[in-house]
Amino acid sequence: MQLYSRTLGRCIAAALCAAVLLPGCGGDKKAGEDGKSLDFSRQDAFPSTYSMTQSRPVLIRGATLLTGTGEQLDDSDLLLEDGEIARIGEGLKAPGDALVVDGEGKWVTPGIIDVHSHLGNYPAPAIESSQDGNEMTSPNTAEVWAEHSVWTQDPQFALALAGGVTTLQILPGSANLFGGRSVTLKNVPGRRVQDMKFPGAPYGLKMACGENPKRVYGGKGTAPSTRMGNVAGYRSAWIAAGKYKKKWDNYRENGGEIPERDLQLETLAGVLDGEILVHNHCYRGEEMAIMMDIAREFGFQISAFHHAVEAYKVADLLAENKVCAAMWADWWGFKHEAFDMTEANIAIVDQAEACAMIHSDSAVGIQHLNEEVAKAMTAGRRAGFDIQPKDAVVWMTLNPARALGIEEQTGSLEKGKMADVVVWSGNPFSVYTQVEKVFIDGELMYDRADGARQPRSDFELGILDAEGERL
Repeated sequence: MQLYSRTLGRCIAAALCAAVLLPGCGGDKKAGEDGKSLDFSRQDAFPSTYSMTQSRPVLIRGATLLTGTGEQLDDSDLLLEDGEIARIGEGLKAPGDALVVDGEGKWVTPGIIDVHSHLGNYPAPAIESSQDGNEMTSPNTAEVWAEHSVWTQDPQFALALAGGVTTLQILPGSANLFGGRSVTLKNVPGRRVQDMKFPGAPYGLKMACGENPKRVYGGKGTAPSTRMGNVAGYRSAWIAAGKYKKKWDNYRENGGEIPERDLQLETLAGVLDGEILVHNHCYRGEEMAIMMDIAREFGFQISAFHHAVEAYKVADLLAENKVCAAMWADWWGFKHEAFDMTEANIAIVDQAEACAMIHSDSAVGIQHLNEEVAKAMTAGRRAGFDIQPKDAVVWMTLNPARALGIEEQTGSLEKGKMADVVVWSGNPFSVYTQVEKVFIDGELMYDRADGARQPRSDFELGILDAEGERL
């Protein structure tokens, strides 16, 4: 994705990329010669090659830590070793070769995770030839994978990094009932998308309800053209996926002739097997309720509703069904289904003990998700809820990790987790605060005070000099 400005020297770029692009973890499952070990998620088809080796330990000393677990630790130390969070406490000793960061007056959070991004699929510059996020050729395009459209040189990745984003899910667009597979990326340099893929992260399936699919296909004079047509389309697809899964289950158990592979049904069967997580674009409360009924009918779990402007109306159902809601702080009114909103939406879902989070769906919004959380926290307080920074930070860290199925690896400052860490100049929910440093797996990937640690994409080389001025 990103290499450093050529004025910094190709040797620096090569050193950084060597640290990032070493062969890494991919899916462990392999399809045997007889196909019996085939898994529907096909995680071995395009395996992650991401790897990060921490060049030296890091000690952040005397900062205010928002752990993402509901704690605020004042005047505390954080030690990063071997790419992991090693210790949290006071008066920690720094190894001899450690990078020591003076945390006085600073705040530290886990890396920000955005569950809804289109970076790389809708890159900058926004010209028609590079807009690859929506396969608007059929209501069901579950066979396409978003990662196969990611342009790793998109300059917007670096801008997101400067905003503290360490992990992001790239989704197909919302024109279709089934838009295709998503991919979860670490926000690091990479020549190819596999160099950025979060090791072991489950794939997602993008679904969409409401206005978009019925408008796109109704406008073409084909089905669906109504919301009831949308639902019929979902159910027909899941019936077909159930039959496909049954064929493969029978083959695995009893042998015989190998069933013919179907890329579309393979993705849907992966959902039914629990290997692929459903991320559902859905605005209206009653439609979310319908989608949860469909999930119950066919035996799969919805991981998160995205946009979810009316999530506050069904917050209790979200909690009961263990479904997350990814929401904006205050986007509304740009179409009918986005009209009946409240700025307290995130807070209400959170207070119902459902899994609430912020998301961007925007190359600009992803650069300041901390400010979006601040707006949502303030709206919740106006609504009468006692929400503190230690509570709200979860909306941009641990809860998104849960929705992506990576909460055991990242999303909070806990011993043994990935050292994805952001150092802020002050309270991250103040408009006067800036990101100062970003660590990914313990490696310093962004430093506001060091131009050598401010990535530029290869696409920008020759356009920007080392100081960011145009040549």
